[in-house]
Amino acid sequence: MTVLVFMATIAVACAATVEAASPPLRLHPDNPHYFLFRGKPTIIIGSGEHYGAVLNLDFDYVRYLETLSRDGLRHTRTFSGVYCEQYGAFSIARNTLAPAPHRYITPWARSDQAGYANGGNKFDLSRFDPAYFARLRDFMTQASRRGVVVEMNLYCPFYGDEMWRLSPMNAANNVNGVGRVTRTDVYTLDRNGGLLLYHEAVVRKIVAELNDFDNLYYEICNEPYFGGVTMDWQRRMVDVIVETERKLPRKHLISLNIANGSAEVQNLHPDVSILNFHYASPPNAVAVNYHLGRPIGDNETGFKGTGDTHYRMEAWEFILAGGALFSHLDYSFVAGHEDGTFQYPPTQPGGGNAAFRKQMRILNDFIHGFAFVRMRPDAATVRAVPKGVRARVLSEDGQQYAIYLFGKATGEMTLALPKGRYAVQWLDTINGSVAASQTLNHGGGEARLTLPAYAEDVALSIKRRR
Repeated sequence: MTVLVFMATIAVACAATVEAASPPLRLHPDNPHYFLFRGKPTIIIGSGEHYGAVLNLDFDYVRYLETLSRDGLRHTRTFSGVYCEQYGAFSIARNTLAPAPHRYITPWARSDQAGYANGGNKFDLSRFDPAYFARLRDFMTQASRRGVVVEMNLYCPFYGDEMWRLSPMNAANNVNGVGRVTRTDVYTLDRNGGLLLYHEAVVRKIVAELNDFDNLYYEICNEPYFGGVTMDWQRRMVDVIVETERKLPRKHLISLNIANGSAEVQNLHPDVSILNFHYASPPNAVAVNYHLGRPIGDNETGFKGTGDTHYRMEAWEFILAGGALFSHLDYSFVAGHEDGTFQYPPTQPGGGNAAFRKQMRILNDFIHGFAFVRMRPDAATVRAVPKGVRARVLSEDGQQYAIYLFGKATGEMTLALPKGRYAVQWLDTINGSVAASQTLNHGGGEARLTLPAYAEDVALSIKRRR
């Protein structure tokens, strides 16, 4: 079957088998900075594996998803399989994106011609692999049963020639005579060596296959600010998703990965709903883009050591700055340790462990204890904190205040609160215990609260009592 004929038929390939399901993850109609998922206002918090759950045949994703569910977390990123990494990439021990020889599965079928760089036959980019799509759909089904939202990341740049050497799109690894380009020209509209038709076709196929799932959104490309990925190419892939879903029952949210750290988004594609950043600490990305009225995420962490403190602080600050999504990159999940028990070496470029996932559940439960759809980032309520402490506040003025303090200290903090009677509760962010609580009968103006004893950081809930 030619590529053009295939492209004409794949849009309806799965439409007849669409199952009854909840509406897909969407923007909350009352506050589009947040999500609505299965009828509930939602902030998405996760701590997941390094994106190879589907493409790595040695990874037991059922055990992995069961662990996420048991730990009370509701997010995972997965790469589509068009990209993989070489052993030892980024000094990651047991990297799930680096399958062992002959253990890599992609959307594209293998040909009958030997010669793929990491074992097995070359790929035929004009044919899709039914085994891959069966695995992908089962992964999505298992995630759906556990309420885990999947970020389907369609593409990733080639950070070095080693990754490009392993790509099915490299002419050396396919039988289609395409991809005779450098790695920095692959994701362009005009220098891609004939790959663009295949890019579009695989997006259409994935979108058609996954249309019936509600626990899904698409990210066009991981870290497109590396490796020559052009914005015009990204915008074209957004258009392909929209065009494909126009003929299908369900429409899914689309994300762009904007930058590492922070950047102000310009000329946003109207069909892009989620703005994701990596390593977003401090969470300036939220403040500079809040006016766009979109959920803003921090969907990859790392490069701050293997300890928990920085990543816990990054999560709390980001969410209380107005973020809607936080997903930690958790290196304790590898093939053979899908329960998140892998003891990685100190050279690992990030962290993750069962204790940290418990801390993320504490954050998840804390923020979902508020009517956060009515809350906004707040720089005015906290008037003073002890030296060495910084504060983040999300509030509905006079009704509810979620406050996070990072930095160990003793003494008092000063807040500006309207007159009222408030329930005040301090939460230990490490073990989830109540550090202190009181009822505050406040006459208006400044209120002073004594900080409880805590190790590194503490959260404060203030809610008006009726």
